[in-house]
Amino acid sequence: QVHVTESGGGLVQAGGSLRLSCAVSGDIFEIDAFTWYRQAPTEEREIIAGITDDGTKRLANSVEGRFAISRDNAKNTSYLEMSDLKPEDTGVYLCNVDVFTTKDDYAGSEYWGQGTQVTVSS
Repeated sequence: QVHVTESGGGLVQAGGSLRLSCAVSGDIFEIDAFTWYRQAPTEEREIIAGITDDGTKRLANSVEGRFAISRDNAKNTSYLEMSDLKPEDTGVYLCNVDVFTTKDDYAGSEYWGQGTQVTVSS
């Protein structure tokens, strides 16, 4: 089994900062990619940021210059550094991971965490 746990959310004023973590545990041979999504009320889930195993990073246009994604392979963890937060950044932030559970697992599987709530007040 693979478990994905997000943490670090909270209530912050506009202009503030938060650091989210996505920790993966369980039967892990290798983590391919971490992807962060945001689910805002009444809106579709949107991709915010992603990082692959070779360190290639992608950020949504809406957060470019304000958010940064990183990963610590030794800790099986990804981080989402969020600064200059805006009320429109409010939502549940979910982490999706592509995991190979054994050396013979060539397909990999996707796993989701439960999410962490970020609320930005104006």
